Amino acid sequence: MDARQEAVSVLDAAPALPGEETSRVGLTAAACDLLRALRAQHGPLMFHQSGGCCDGSSPMCYPDGDFITSEADVRLGTFDLDGEGISFWMSAEQFEYWKHTHLTVDVVTGRGSGFSLEAPEGKRFLIRSRLLVVPG
Repeated sequence: MDARQEAVSVLDAAPALPGEETSRVGLTAAACDLLRALRAQHGPLMFHQSGGCCDGSSPMCYPDGDFITSEADVRLGTFDLDGEGISFWMSAEQFEYWKHTHLTVDVVTGRGSGFSLEAPEGKRFLIRSRLLVVPG
């Protein structure tokens, strides 16, 4: 994908923040396909986006519950992928910087340097962002 092209979300997460009706995060078709394959291998999944050092701009995909969330994390939404939920979490500190952005989870070829489940597949998830538009 050309860096100037916007990734197209084909599946938006149901909003999870109190009072919100607009999705903050979406998945591309490529992300949906990879998640289906990973779910077949690992069972239920989750995402966490941190502001940390290891692929800090890449969302990390884990078996659901393997990454322990706390009050230091914000659930931005939950995807309904073929009837099964995949939650998307972000550290609260990172959310303060990104609260005005819509995030689209996409897939590129290449191996990330983290512990995300897709690493052995020769692919990695990454975030493409745009301004969050809230209907008024």
